[in-house]
Amino acid sequence: MTIISTQYASGIVAATEKAAIASSMLIGLGDEKAADQKAVDAMRTALNQIDFRGRIVIGEGERDEAPMLYIGEEVGTGRNHEVDIALDPLEGTTITAKGMPNSLSVIAAAQRGGLLYAPDTYMNKIAVGGNLPDDIIDLDATTKENIQSIADAKKVPINEVTACVLERSRHDSIIEDLRSIGAKIVLIPDGDVAGIIMTTQEHSSVDIYMGVGGAPEGVLAAAALQCIGGQMQTRLVINNEDEKIRAEKIGIKDLNKKYSLDELAHGDIIFSATGVTEGTMVRGVRTNQNKYVTHSLVLRTGESSSQYIETYHDIN
Repeated sequence: MTIISTQYASGIVAATEKAAIASSMLIGLGDEKAADQKAVDAMRTALNQIDFRGRIVIGEGERDEAPMLYIGEEVGTGRNHEVDIALDPLEGTTITAKGMPNSLSVIAAAQRGGLLYAPDTYMNKIAVGGNLPDDIIDLDATTKENIQSIADAKKVPINEVTACVLERSRHDSIIEDLRSIGAKIVLIPDGDVAGIIMTTQEHSSVDIYMGVGGAPEGVLAAAALQCIGGQMQTRLVINNEDEKIRAEKIGIKDLNKKYSLDELAHGDIIFSATGVTEGTMVRGVRTNQNKYVTHSLVLRTGESSSQYIETYHDIN
């Protein structure tokens, strides 16, 4: 059944479009919190207009930290199907505030139980695109072993394999390992949902994504990979007792569990990502006379092709 990815598609896409437009008004103004709040307000308003019983499983944080779109919040009209929602109203708050590329507004929606109910902590991730042998990557293997595995499968030398890594000090050892074996690196300042999706796109040079980023972004990226094809493994990174308590409170019993793609997201899924700033995956919000123009990538399970949607919205 494809109820979620068909019946609610237009509403989900509209929600990312409206959040992108709202936050785009603060591009380059240096105010991360204001840009994020604009996106949250617009997305929440749009989601509450959809005729479903939505529940946020990946959101802006727990209720005591996020007044809106918090984990567990109910959205929608309260009618029809139960839908789990993972969202990031503005993925890339810093890059939006600085006017840099690749910030997005993102939503993944699935039937109830189709998305991992993950805590707002860090997550170690490794991902590749489709059309590769099963189990080609392993989160517990070394950087060299994973890169060599991809090189062997693609029948290319290691220096033709490209890894995408968030530019953070915590990844210095990964970057050093990649340099030492001669692999290429695409360093991104933020936005690991886009980084993981890059592994699936023909026009992208990225073969593999690796490193530690947010758990919410991990689930969102997994939803996209389930639609478009790929492999992914993750493990929560719990840094202190507070994070351990938060994870256990939402039902995570094994804090060291290695999650497969199917455990992160499965079933009937729709994924929508609308560009805020100009990006490699989608264009940013633009103005054309009296219209805002948005560009979105929309993915659905059961459909092999990506759909790009350009929408014109009346500025008034």
